[in-house]
Amino acid sequence: MKYEVIVVGALETNSYLVFCKETCECAIIDPAAEADKIFVLITKKSLTPVVILNTHGHIDHIGANKDMKDRFNIPLRIHSLDSPMLKNGQQSEWSFFLQAKTSPPADSFFEDGDKIEIGESFLQVLHTPGHSPGSVSFVANSFLLSGDTLFCGGVGRTDLPGGNWEKLENSLKNKILTLPDNMIVLPGHGPSTTIGQEKSSNPFIR
Repeated sequence: MKYEVIVVGALETNSYLVFCKETCECAIIDPAAEADKIFVLITKKSLTPVVILNTHGHIDHIGANKDMKDRFNIPLRIHSLDSPMLKNGQQSEWSFFLQAKTSPPADSFFEDGDKIEIGESFLQVLHTPGHSPGSVSFVANSFLLSGDTLFCGGVGRTDLPGGNWEKLENSLKNKILTLPDNMIVLPGHGPSTTIGQEKSSNPFIR
């Protein structure tokens, strides 16, 4: 598996294209905004999108779901606990600022441990609640897409509706930090890091 990152939107969200290098089939992960930037990279890399995946339902991660569905007519998937956020009116006041469009509903849901096939490879789903009830991370062979659960030097906010610090701590301790130290972490915002680096230097990890 390989990946490309596109930084989009006013909150500089990391959107990812994760693809099988043998077949060039790809997953579009957290298409947040600025759909044209994502389209350009898909074309440049000659990729074939097969699924849209949301790590969670906050509006700064789902704002271009509609554009991706309209262009490629592929399934949209999210954890069931965050699916109400796809149409949550409480987020609407941010829509203009973030250039976000109302997301279509999910076509199906994933759960902890599910494997999502992408060409000859797959991503494994880790349910990592805390930042939101349905937050997930995706594990590939050498990298982890952590959404807004773990950042370089930080962790996700828990003061938003549905956030829970105890659940976030449990997700970090019992899911994410059990992965190999050399695994690359690709967060929802900011630079990449590794599991080992966060174990040794992240002030929120005890």
